[in-house]
Amino acid sequence: MKISREIKIGILTVLSVFLFIWGLNYLKGKDIFTRQMRFYAIYDDVTSLIESNPVLLSGVSIGQVNRISFFPDGSGRILVESIVSRDIPIPDNSVAMLTGASLTGTREIVIRLGDSPRLISDGDTLASGQQASIQDEVSQLVAPIKERAQELFGQIDSVMVVFQAIFNEQTRVNITSSFQSIQQTLENLEKTTDRLDQSIDREATRVSNILSNAESISQNLKDNNETLTNILTNFSSISDSLAAANLTQTLYQAEHSITNLNSILEKIEKGEGTMGMLVNDEELYNNLEASSKQLELLLEDIRSNPGNYIRITIFGR
Repeated sequence: MKISREIKIGILTVLSVFLFIWGLNYLKGKDIFTRQMRFYAIYDDVTSLIESNPVLLSGVSIGQVNRISFFPDGSGRILVESIVSRDIPIPDNSVAMLTGASLTGTREIVIRLGDSPRLISDGDTLASGQQASIQDEVSQLVAPIKERAQELFGQIDSVMVVFQAIFNEQTRVNITSSFQSIQQTLENLEKTTDRLDQSIDREATRVSNILSNAESISQNLKDNNETLTNILTNFSSISDSLAAANLTQTLYQAEHSITNLNSILEKIEKGEGTMGMLVNDEELYNNLEASSKQLELLLEDIRSNPGNYIRITIFGR
């Protein structure tokens, strides 16, 4: 049976269309010969995510983003439809993470497998999550540096104001005067130090003698240590003897004697007794003094003229 030319052209055309569609889907990451299923995920922002971006599991592409549209509830959220191979078991508590934009600006959906025994089926919706983009991470890192830089610029500005205040004419004059005062103080201190050094030099011999004497005294104490020990022992013995001699009783008796003496003196002052009369009776005192003088004259006369009072007989005559 001979095939006509028209049939050949039709078959070739269909085959070409099929190859074109298959090649186009292959380039998009779709394999029409592989069993596939759809799943959905909802995001707040899908900037830089486009259709045909890959869906990854452990770094391996298992599908691609098929369609991006707004969620029909009017909230402004984005509904992303992805197609993956049915041969990949995905638990229904897995999470579809939207990665941050790479250096080339592309984004991907990464499946983080859950641990549920139940697997997703065609048309299910997975929980979603978003990772910060490199730009966001850089912004987070740069933000504290930026704040610190702003603070630093503010401090620099304050320092510049202080410098302007310091280096005006009056302040420079004050600083110069202060430095001159400091220099004068240092010169006075140097002169004082020189005088102190001279005084120390003059007194060095005296200090040396004092130290020598102190050393000599220390040596004498060391050499007479036994003697000092004996003295202290004797002093301790004397103290013990005084303690044993009933010092309290002795002091009491002395106090009693002093009291009696005070009583006697008081009686003498009042003129009581012979001593009191002698001390206080002026007439008696005068008579005794006159008698004493007459007795003295009598004794002098006896010494000068003993013959008038004493007769000495020789041979009984």
